[in-house]
Amino acid sequence: MIYEVFRQERKGQAFAHAGAIPAPNQEFAEVYAREQYGRRGESVALWVVPRDAIVQVDEFVDELNRNYHRVDGYPLKEKLKEARERAGTAAAGDR
Repeated sequence: MIYEVFRQERKGQAFAHAGAIPAPNQEFAEVYAREQYGRRGESVALWVVPRDAIVQVDEFVDELNRNYHRVDGYPLKEKLKEARERAGTAAAGDR
């Protein structure tokens, strides 16, 4: 069975994928992971997960048609301009 190992370098940091380990069971996978990714103190925590337990998520439904991942997807300048106009403080270049 293949186990995926995720490690944390310092407390508070996100876990990152470290690699895959073939092992006959969970107990051996944990021992192998400690030896491979924790023996020299390069990790403060490990997650050892059977590969079969990992679920891939492909579709992200955006019901409001907002795109925060693209710079041009969320018109911040337009929103600021509208807010300034409502407040009566629009800059000379915005008019």
